[in-house]
Amino acid sequence: MARIAGVDLPRNKMVVYALPYIHGIGMTSSREILTKAGIPFERSTDTLTETDVAALRKVIENDYKVEGSLRTEVNMNRKRLMDIGCYRGLRHRKNLPVRGQRTHTNARTRKGPKRGHGKRR
Repeated sequence: MARIAGVDLPRNKMVVYALPYIHGIGMTSSREILTKAGIPFERSTDTLTETDVAALRKVIENDYKVEGSLRTEVNMNRKRLMDIGCYRGLRHRKNLPVRGQRTHTNARTRKGPKRGHGKRR
């Protein structure tokens, strides 16, 4: 089993679809990484050799910010917005949609379940 950036890649999947299991890597970056490492897209994670895994690790470490460091950077950006008190920071603080979506209806994912009107008589 290939372990890259602290994540076990799933078995029996093509590498191009297994790499997005790593936080910070999507399909586009997955294809770029495989091209730089010289590994064909159709290769399965089970058939990766140690040299292939080492090449993938090297490309990811040098060119991409993934997993813990990426999560830390995103959280620090949110904290900075909240500290300076800008509009986006206030929306983060109140746990409301940040990017201009309407909240009169919808936004239930961000706001949580509906609150009732209280007990009726």
